[in-house]
Amino acid sequence: MFTYEEAVGWIHARLRLGIKPGLQRMNHLLEELGNPHEKLKSVHIGGTNGKGSTVTYLRNILQEAGYTVGTFTSPYFERFTERISVNGNPIPDEDLISLVSLIKPIAEGMKDSEWGEPSEFEVITAMSMVYFAETARPDLVLFEVGLGGRLDSTNVITPLVSIITSIGMDHMNFLGDTIEEISFEKAGIIKQGVPVVTGVSQPEARKVISDAAAVKGSLVYQSEKDFHTHRDTVLDNGERFQFESPSQSGTYEISMLGSHQIQNAALALKTVELLRSQNEITFTDMHLSAGLKKAYWPGRMELVSENPAVILDGAHNPEGIKALVATIKERFTAKNVTILFSALKDKELKHMIGLLEEAASAISFTTFSFPRVAEADELFALSDHPNKVKAGDWQVYVDEKLNSMDDDDVLFITGSLYFLSEVKPVLIQKLENSRKSK
Repeated sequence: MFTYEEAVGWIHARLRLGIKPGLQRMNHLLEELGNPHEKLKSVHIGGTNGKGSTVTYLRNILQEAGYTVGTFTSPYFERFTERISVNGNPIPDEDLISLVSLIKPIAEGMKDSEWGEPSEFEVITAMSMVYFAETARPDLVLFEVGLGGRLDSTNVITPLVSIITSIGMDHMNFLGDTIEEISFEKAGIIKQGVPVVTGVSQPEARKVISDAAAVKGSLVYQSEKDFHTHRDTVLDNGERFQFESPSQSGTYEISMLGSHQIQNAALALKTVELLRSQNEITFTDMHLSAGLKKAYWPGRMELVSENPAVILDGAHNPEGIKALVATIKERFTAKNVTILFSALKDKELKHMIGLLEEAASAISFTTFSFPRVAEADELFALSDHPNKVKAGDWQVYVDEKLNSMDDDDVLFITGSLYFLSEVKPVLIQKLENSRKSK
């Protein structure tokens, strides 16, 4: 038997094996485990940005309608077990330990096979499938793609609906350096006869998805073609929008900020509509309204403190940065906006920093403990902002910043989701200690 720390340590140690695109190794691992994925009803969510938010909108709607919902997501924010959850509750430690005890000998026994040992992500994916199939047994599982789609370890499932949220220039060292190439990888999750819901905007990406769906005999439901949204009101703590499709329409509110979140919510609305047409679920408009309003996803325009105003947003690629900048320009033009940014080296850093500079009164660059992370000096050198700062120790920087902020200031902490997952628990504790001392 392992302890929880030993179990997670064994999983993380598999990072040394790197990223291993391809499904043969995954299929062999699952066969050894009794093919648990074949026992699940699921929805598959891929895309560059918006996957996590779309998952949480879907989960909350389905929960409101009375269903038990499993989710497989990445990365985690505060605790590893968040990645495998049921109705938002992370897998219990003892179940994680049992899964590692089950999978470890199989995984290590594959060392001398033609495929080699499974990677960290493959192991976690397999663990989730065993847990959902054998222990938790939810009504439906929402699987978020890890990287790309076609060769991602989650792509062993045959879902009820596939979702492709958006296409952007990210992970180009794995997925290609054109929109068409990246779209081809994302479209790899499309299965024979399984309907596809997409929010992809670029014409060339839409064509790749349509062509892939045609080959598989799958119907495509394209945002702003087959279903439509209209932003009704910018709320203080969210958005109000109208949704319309041939089968349903209504006005809904969400608690996450930004017009891009309306798009993610619409993907969830269209997906549950398709699940109902397949006689897999039933729901009322009240379930839709309540689910969308309750949906919350950490690190996506997350207001962690009102006074001082601190917002976390995991904008880790150009498309995510553009959405963040648009939201800042819409909502915070009267504020002094300071941005604290850290990212991994394999991103389009110069482009991303240039976009952030459009919305920042001041911009600060830092680093954190993670493989492939960019140093503060590197980021600082890429910036042309007249009010830029190097923050070698982000904790010291945040302490000083929180103590100096007034009502006109807002601090955005953004960049790598791994950075935000390190920052958030520390930041929450700092804010709590500050409140107690007043």
